[in-house]
Amino acid sequence: MRKALFLISVLAAGPAWAQEPDPANGQVLYSRHCSQCHGPDAKGNGPMAEILAIAPPDLTQLAAHNDGVFPTEAVARQIDGRAPILAHGGEMPVFGPFFGGDDIVVPLPSGQPMMTSLAIADLLAFLESIQTGGKP
Repeated sequence: MRKALFLISVLAAGPAWAQEPDPANGQVLYSRHCSQCHGPDAKGNGPMAEILAIAPPDLTQLAAHNDGVFPTEAVARQIDGRAPILAHGGEMPVFGPFFGGDDIVVPLPSGQPMMTSLAIADLLAFLESIQTGGKP
């Protein structure tokens, strides 16, 4: 019971070593690892898109397709490989190994904490920052 209360208090207060996700760092990671398929503007029009069997999604519309809420957990799970998706006849490349390192707590829209690497948190912050308004 004491361990559970300690864990709850740490998660509620946030770990002292936690850093804030940086959308600018996320943009650099996006440019390096994602833009070939999703495009420099994240609209699914990258140079590799035309050879894929399944078109890459417009990443600027993720919140619009989710009742206006950026789907933080779902996006993180696709990036790190916990939720494989089909692309070009197989799974999207799993970039989790490229994005390892220091773990931080990222709050989900529900308020629930999610542990992920700082690199993935940076990428999530960038993707959330480019969401366009309105539902599709």
